[in-house]
Amino acid sequence: MGQVNRVERVIPICAVFSRHAEAVPWALAKLEAIWGPMVAQQAAIRFESADYYGHEMGDGVQKWMLAAQSPRDPVELADWKSATNQWEGDFREQHPYPQTITEARPLNLDPGYISQGKLVLATVKDRDHRIYLRDGIFAEVTLRYLRSGWTDNPWTYRDYRSELMKEFANGCRERLRAYLLREDGFRRVQK
Repeated sequence: MGQVNRVERVIPICAVFSRHAEAVPWALAKLEAIWGPMVAQQAAIRFESADYYGHEMGDGVQKWMLAAQSPRDPVELADWKSATNQWEGDFREQHPYPQTITEARPLNLDPGYISQGKLVLATVKDRDHRIYLRDGIFAEVTLRYLRSGWTDNPWTYRDYRSELMKEFANGCRERLRAYLLREDGFRRVQK
């Protein structure tokens, strides 16, 4: 019989997509309420896959990457996605922009986490490479960390393939490794 190892903590992350600058501090406050202080915030970049969200978010969508300071248990991922789905609706109700067919969704939040070996995103869309968690939430390994660094998968979104994203992920991974060495230790057999 195999031994069950303790699951290491992970760094929670969230991609924030919007064309409205006020969406970022609003989302940041919501994320800090469940994750605590955020330490990594990647500057806004123009979202290159506008054809993917353009029909519901309009033109000029930007993307920000946020990361929590404190590592958390990865079992919480489905809770994070359920919360961010609710927050998207809350933001739409609290910020009544002129709703058009091209902006039914003024804010998109994609939570996930970074472990030592992978960047995982939560989604509500099922595909052949995604694993069901619960409550209609699936998880996908978007990037893998190998000895040579972050590696794409065939399904990895174009914006997650960028060097800027991999630098962000690497910074999160380094902070996680420092935490594990200092506070928690690496995987051990569960007692």
